[in-house]
Amino acid sequence: MTLFLDTSVLLSACGSERGASRHVCDCGTDHGWRLITSGYGRNETLRNLPRLGPQGLGAWDKSVEPRIEFVPDLISFDKALVFEKAKDRPVLISALAANADVLLTLDRADFHRTLGP
Repeated sequence: MTLFLDTSVLLSACGSERGASRHVCDCGTDHGWRLITSGYGRNETLRNLPRLGPQGLGAWDKSVEPRIEFVPDLISFDKALVFEKAKDRPVLISALAANADVLLTLDRADFHRTLGP
């Protein structure tokens, strides 16, 4: 199963070593999951990591980034897409283009209305 990890999940994984997001990163391969994100997600994570302090940066380098596969960024798609949040379109489009089985996000405010619970 391929899981596309949104920036919110990546940051959460870096911020708490006991949370569900870190568990997904730590145990993903044990479950046969392919953990992916895009370069856009990587850059957005790196831009926000300093807010977590040295612990977050260390977690990214040692525990999170090595387990993630980076897929190409896509900003256009060959199908109609109605999604209001411009900043999250590259996330959704890249997840669809990578044939991800799951888009894992903690961003309920932006994704909930379009994708549902």
